[in-house]
Amino acid sequence: MNQEQLAKVGSGTGFLAALDQSGGSTPKALEQYGVAESAYSDDDQMFDLMHEFRARIISAPAFGGDRVLAAILFEQTMEREVDGVAVPAYLWGRKQVVPFVKVDEGLAAEKDGVRLMKPFTRLDGLLERATRRGVFGTKMRSFIAGPDRGGVAAVLDQQFDYAGRILDAGLVPIIEPEVDIHSGGKAAAEELLLAGIVDRLAGVPDGRQVMLKLSIPSQDDFYAGLIAHPKVLRVVALSGGYTQAEADERLARNRGLIASFSRALTQDLRRDQSDAEFNRVLDKAIGDIYRASAA
Repeated sequence: MNQEQLAKVGSGTGFLAALDQSGGSTPKALEQYGVAESAYSDDDQMFDLMHEFRARIISAPAFGGDRVLAAILFEQTMEREVDGVAVPAYLWGRKQVVPFVKVDEGLAAEKDGVRLMKPFTRLDGLLERATRRGVFGTKMRSFIAGPDRGGVAAVLDQQFDYAGRILDAGLVPIIEPEVDIHSGGKAAAEELLLAGIVDRLAGVPDGRQVMLKLSIPSQDDFYAGLIAHPKVLRVVALSGGYTQAEADERLARNRGLIASFSRALTQDLRRDQSDAEFNRVLDKAIGDIYRASAA
């Protein structure tokens, strides 16, 4: 494991950029960027356009390791290049941004108030390729719609089971059990989630650490114990559908919790912006998210 990357992710000041939209979320991300569905006729063209967008972000002057600690990549992005350099190597070598990769294969249908991840069918090969390309860690997302005790337990059992395999491969897993920010039972679901995470952290071998990516909690500093836990490298927050301004404001009230935003990072970026305007807008977004993470 790269010790410089470990130190940066574990104790650096900044946030994680989530650039890992996959097939289901890509059309919406492109539409927000200003690319209509009529601009592409198949998935290959769609992903080419999405890579163009991501490469523009990654290569922008505003995007650098002084404020962005790490970037979470879609598997295809990990395999592509920016300016003729493999994306993970470009991120770390030119930007000092630590690369992660999304490893889940999407969500199953809702049951017991949650959506588990679909069973992983190619994890071992993906981890091997990620290691070969210099990727530091992984991310996998589940979804919790409400406070069902059995559902939350199933989500965490699945997440921690895969996390063990990822740790065995020498990578650091980001466990993301997202709680629906619109749920009337959000606070109750977070109570179940916190207790379940603490229980399962006891099973993580001594000397190993996982990361957690959680919805910004209903109660400020609710995850303070996880942030200080010796088996947790870092706790990061997803924006979960909040606007950037609201996500930043909520995040800043939670000491030690840093951002891992996607939509809130890119919401004002447009394809028809000049490079100077694109960089200005990105710089403002990065600055606002950085300040909220450093609060």
